[in-house]
Amino acid sequence: MKKALLQIHLAVVLWGFTGVLGRAIHMDYAVLVWYRMALTAIFMAVILCYRRQWVRIPARDLGNLALIGCLMALHWVAFYGSIKLANASIALICLSTASIFTSLLDPFVNKGKHDLGELFIGFLALLGVYFIYQSQQAFSIGIIFGVISAILSSIFTMLNKRMANSYPARTMVFYEMATGFLMITLLLPFYLAAFPGTGLWPNQGSIAGLFTGTHSLAGHNDWIWLIILALCCTVWAQSLALNALKYISSFTATLSVNLEPIYGMALAFLFFNENKELTPGFYGGMALICFSVVLQTVRVLRFKAGYVKERGGIGE
Repeated sequence: MKKALLQIHLAVVLWGFTGVLGRAIHMDYAVLVWYRMALTAIFMAVILCYRRQWVRIPARDLGNLALIGCLMALHWVAFYGSIKLANASIALICLSTASIFTSLLDPFVNKGKHDLGELFIGFLALLGVYFIYQSQQAFSIGIIFGVISAILSSIFTMLNKRMANSYPARTMVFYEMATGFLMITLLLPFYLAAFPGTGLWPNQGSIAGLFTGTHSLAGHNDWIWLIILALCCTVWAQSLALNALKYISSFTATLSVNLEPIYGMALAFLFFNENKELTPGFYGGMALICFSVVLQTVRVLRFKAGYVKERGGIGE
């Protein structure tokens, strides 16, 4: 049990670290996602080949996985866009509303009825986002990107949930990463035409800068951060979470995953001093969002099977 708790918290810390890495990497957000999905697909393919865990998937389900992969790619583009246009703290706190959007959108997808309690919780979360938007006008576009990333996250989570019990998670992640990478590859020429100054090659900063003792992650070799982002924050974190879920309850897992924005913000404060960029209104909005997430967590664990076990995909 202690090992499982350590595994799930380490996975959540690694997911929270993606926000910091997104700010540290000197690349346009669309290109960053292009590299992350490519590297993750490669690493996952190597693992599947080494362990001989390939599973045959029918064409229809492959199409569903491809759709999910494309939505995940768009979600990550919006998430890293929020980081670049605002900061990691704002992107992460906006992303924490994803579970609320899932509750609000799920009745439309599965033809159910809305619950008045969930509508009230959703209203609290959106009110929190509004407070942040009003208090951080300089980052308004980044906040909008963050909310879009949360909505897209809730959509692909619901779609992933339908297939989570049919195929191994690693197989699903490989196909989702590969198809997301292909979609961005097809769209990249149009993106580059619209933004001609966009660079495609990672920054070649000094690796020695990692050991200077400074808190800043900026100015170093982007390849290092991209590999850490794909291998540690995606592949390794996914494996840790899958192993932990075999031994811990849904309640423990859900509460742990909901700590992701807190861990991410703490790291952003540490490495980039983002606390100096935030206003009191941000913390008021964050308190409302966190309160709404806690309320929703309690409701999910009381009446459903547990949000984490239903996710079927990977963290940030």
